[in-house]
Amino acid sequence: MASNDRSHAATTLDPVRMIADARRALFTMVGVLAAIWLIQLVNWMDDYDLGRRFGVIPQDPSRLPNIVTAPFLHWNWAHLEANSGPLFVFGFLAAYRGVKKFLGLTLLVALTSELTAWVFDPPHSVGAGASGVVFGYFGYVVLRGLFDRNLVDTLIGVVLGASFAYMVTSALPGVAPGISWSAHLGGLVGGLAGAWIFRDRAPRPAAAPGATPGSTSGAASGSASKAVTKPAATTDPGSPNAALLKELDDLGL
Repeated sequence: MASNDRSHAATTLDPVRMIADARRALFTMVGVLAAIWLIQLVNWMDDYDLGRRFGVIPQDPSRLPNIVTAPFLHWNWAHLEANSGPLFVFGFLAAYRGVKKFLGLTLLVALTSELTAWVFDPPHSVGAGASGVVFGYFGYVVLRGLFDRNLVDTLIGVVLGASFAYMVTSALPGVAPGISWSAHLGGLVGGLAGAWIFRDRAPRPAAAPGATPGSTSGAASGSASKAVTKPAATTDPGSPNAALLKELDDLGL
């Protein structure tokens, strides 16, 4: 098991892998922002009719499906500009550990933020904007390292949480008038939950050859451990240490 952990750590700290993951996350967020800005252009040209048609109207069952479209719509260019920077930074950090996880997380926080707004925002208002998703990415990145037991991600989460803790105040009722605190709170809760839902699962130890499922005998466990940790030189007769390793193996060491 220890060798599996060391292998996972080595993969995580592999510079080539890190650069590839960063490039993939960068392209993903550039694509997301390009799509949102293109939607905003169409929305602006249509006098923001897209926002009125596909935004969320609280407590209106007919507008409940709009919880999946509202995060991609904004009411003016200043609204979009205010969301774009945090969306890119937190989204990049969220996408860094895998685009598939990122897509699942995006769907989760979009649903939790807009559904919370649908329940708690004032009736007859129309809600739209990516700020709930931003809060979701923020919550995910802050907690992800703890659940993945990844030191680098944990440190990033601590720094991020300390630097942007003031943002959480806008997820409290009455603190920021005119801003949907419920969408922020719902997105934040969704992101914290996403850190657990999309956490890395620890690899299972390899079973010993010929062992039956569920076997717990000491001999089987010992042979499985040796199969994982045995040096590769034992399989190479030409290795200088092959004779010594064979004697140690014969002695049960």
